[in-house]
Amino acid sequence: MFVNTPGTATWLRRFGTAAGPRQHLVCFPHAGGAASGFSGWRRGLPADVELLAVRYPGREDRITEPFMADMDAMAAAISADLAPLLDRGLVLFGHSMGAALAFEVALLLERRHGRGPALVVVSGRGGPGTGGRELPDDDDESVVAFARSLDHANAAVYDNEDLRPLLLPALRADLRVIRNHTPAPGRTVRCPLAIYVGDSDPDVTVPEAHAWSRASTGASSLKVFPGGHFYLAESEESVLADLSARLRDARTDSAVRQGS
Repeated sequence: MFVNTPGTATWLRRFGTAAGPRQHLVCFPHAGGAASGFSGWRRGLPADVELLAVRYPGREDRITEPFMADMDAMAAAISADLAPLLDRGLVLFGHSMGAALAFEVALLLERRHGRGPALVVVSGRGGPGTGGRELPDDDDESVVAFARSLDHANAAVYDNEDLRPLLLPALRADLRVIRNHTPAPGRTVRCPLAIYVGDSDPDVTVPEAHAWSRASTGASSLKVFPGGHFYLAESEESVLADLSARLRDARTDSAVRQGS
């Protein structure tokens, strides 16, 4: 169940409520994904953490809106909506394409507001300078083949003649976003980075994921989970346990910095 309360920003969906939240965890979906993919996480997080997810245009309750092809434009819009949460324990979590987008948002928040999230978790994506896999052409079969190479079982949804025209355009559009994104080398955030990756991810190796450590002047750490590119589903309990511990640590670190 999700809640969009009056005043909720266009790019954010809140899942349930946390009474007097002390932290806000904002999740960025993978290419072709949607905010609802994180709805089940509410039950595995501390009670005082508010769970939000980014609502990409062109899907779910933004289905009538056009897709966006520019990651920088997306990051600018999202960072504007997140700025009011900076003084309330903001943590970002991004998976695959969402990892790159979360990093861009953190950069913008630090540059425009002088401070960024307490922590950014980058998941299922190689760090800057690792190149990444060649992305498919825009035709349907190439895009579906790419999806199957990441997760053959879940990609079977594209064989459904009713669902395919609803789901495939979002994946195609998001792959175009990744293809169009050419970040300048050497950019770093000041906030800590936590790096998550599946041990059998066909899209990114553990050393490629670890390259994110060069993208922060703060602390960074690597956690490898059992599973493939979508290890988040395969290892959800372990992921949420580790993430909950990192949320508590980020809260403590922020309190120490504010008191110093």
